[in-house]
Amino acid sequence: MLTFEEKLAIIETYPELERVNVSLGRVNFQFNESVYDKKNVVYHLHPNGNGFVYAGRILNCKTDDKGMVNIRDYSAEDLKQLIKDAITSLSAVEKPIAEEAIIGDLEEERWVNKENETLLLINEDETWNIYFGLNLEETFSTYEEAEVFLVEEGFRRA
Repeated sequence: MLTFEEKLAIIETYPELERVNVSLGRVNFQFNESVYDKKNVVYHLHPNGNGFVYAGRILNCKTDDKGMVNIRDYSAEDLKQLIKDAITSLSAVEKPIAEEAIIGDLEEERWVNKENETLLLINEDETWNIYFGLNLEETFSTYEEAEVFLVEEGFRRA
């Protein structure tokens, strides 16, 4: 288990996070550029080494009902990856003009793979369509079916 100081040293390498001291010696780190209401990336990091990272928008990450992951027993590498993913999940993603023509005001999600290829999952007329650029790739009747397909293809929610 990493100590409080070791966790602090890792977290403080992310310049986009702002440290906020809270009660009982605990520390929060906020991502003020978040495009969502959620700004706390690291929540209640305690001098005993316990703490939480917000992962509610990260695919396939087990969280509590508030979207948090307990980082008490995380390794340095795992903690770095979790924080990086958390920041990415709260970051703005600009839509290219061509995608705006498809998306408009529809509900959409971005999914990326290890090669940084992006697919769009869009809810259109009660179906879930997957687009690669302007091309329709797949259509599903439920979100769950589309999600299973994307995960099986090696994509994760951006």
